[in-house]
Amino acid sequence: MVNKILLIAVAAWAVAQLLKLLISTAVYHRFDINYLFTGGGMPSSHTALVCSCAVAAAFETGVDSPLFAVAAVLAFIVMYDAANVRLETGKQARVLNQLLRSWGEGKPEEFEAELKELIGHTPLQVAVGAALGIAMGVGGSLLPIW
Repeated sequence: MVNKILLIAVAAWAVAQLLKLLISTAVYHRFDINYLFTGGGMPSSHTALVCSCAVAAAFETGVDSPLFAVAAVLAFIVMYDAANVRLETGKQARVLNQLLRSWGEGKPEEFEAELKELIGHTPLQVAVGAALGIAMGVGGSLLPIW
């Protein structure tokens, strides 16, 4: 038996990651395979995953089901976290990296590696991830292959 909700959610994540790679290649004129596996950037793959999961759960079990309720609440938490908490963490990492670079050669050994700055998402990146997730959830749910 196939878990349709899970397959749709993973497919939405994979499409978002592929789009992230294509968009970053177009914007920066450089192909970097790491964008297939990174967080942050356009679109939000976490948002696409949880939104497609919630939509697929709504199609599969109805909007009055506990499964949909849990999936919808999780989606809102993930989107809030991506556009607020993780975005601020990325901004803080950028400032700390600038401080460490200005520190020069005298910086302690434990600060040799830079902190990851591309962690969160702008509201637009979250909105595009949500739109992608909703579209994938609807499209995947309506496919006649199930």
